[in-house]
Amino acid sequence: MTQASPDTQRRRRWPWSNRTSTGADVTVAVLLFLIEAVVFLLGLFGHGMEGWAAQGDSERIAAAELAGRVWMSRFLVAVLVLAVVAMVSRARWTACAHLLAAAAVAALLVLAQHEHDRSHPGSPPRPGLEHALCFSGSSCD
Repeated sequence: MTQASPDTQRRRRWPWSNRTSTGADVTVAVLLFLIEAVVFLLGLFGHGMEGWAAQGDSERIAAAELAGRVWMSRFLVAVLVLAVVAMVSRARWTACAHLLAAAAVAALLVLAQHEHDRSHPGSPPRPGLEHALCFSGSSCD
């Protein structure tokens, strides 16, 4: 019976079979965090400029704000996917950095939605039939 050489055994390993080295993990965590921050800020800047360019057109401003919130939610999903990939690769510092970034993006998304809800209150209730409460022993005329 022949045994596989050590070289072929090393090639068959999955990325999650060994922990990522700390130096590589921290380097990747810092680089990806900075790249994500730049991409997030550029995305927000672009949607903010679209709202600014609307010059008071409320429909275009509302569309730009909605597009910004949708973009933030998609960015949040992308950051969470990268966090899962980091967890599978057993890169704990990268996973922690991505989870912190996801928490910050989620907080900003909640604040943006809250601001939208406060600036656009719901419509008042529609006038309808008034109902008189009838209690037992009373007449409802």
